[in-house]
Amino acid sequence: MRPILDDTHIHPNIRERIRTLHANVLDEVRGAIASQRIVVVGMKQNPFPRKARRLLDGRGLPYTYLEYGGYLSQWRRRNAIKMWTGWPTMPQVFVNGMLIGGADDLARLLDSGEIDVMLRQPYP
Repeated sequence: MRPILDDTHIHPNIRERIRTLHANVLDEVRGAIASQRIVVVGMKQNPFPRKARRLLDGRGLPYTYLEYGGYLSQWRRRNAIKMWTGWPTMPQVFVNGMLIGGADDLARLLDSGEIDVMLRQPYP
C-alpha cells in the first residue's frame, strides 16, 4: 500500500476541505474509468498524451480522452488527479480500471501484448 497521510494526522477543521477538493474532477475520471475500457487523462501542449493517443489510434483501440488544461491552466485540477493516483505525470492511462502509467508504459504493454490480454478480460 502506498503511503497516504491518514485522517488522524489532519486537523479536523480541514478534513472536509481536503475530501471535497476538486471532487468533481475525480468523479469525472472515476466515472470514465468505471465505464470505459481505456481512458487517457491528459493535457494540452504536452506531447506525451498525444503519443498515447497515437499509439491507441494506430492499434485501432477505442478510448476516452479527458483533457485538463495546459501548462498554464487547470494545473490544480490535474494536481488533484495526480494526488489521487500517486502518478506524477500526464498522461495517466487506465486499462480496465487499472492505472498502467504513461505513454511509454502504454507503448511497452502494447509491444509485449499485455494490453491485448487485459482487453480480453471482462470489464466492467
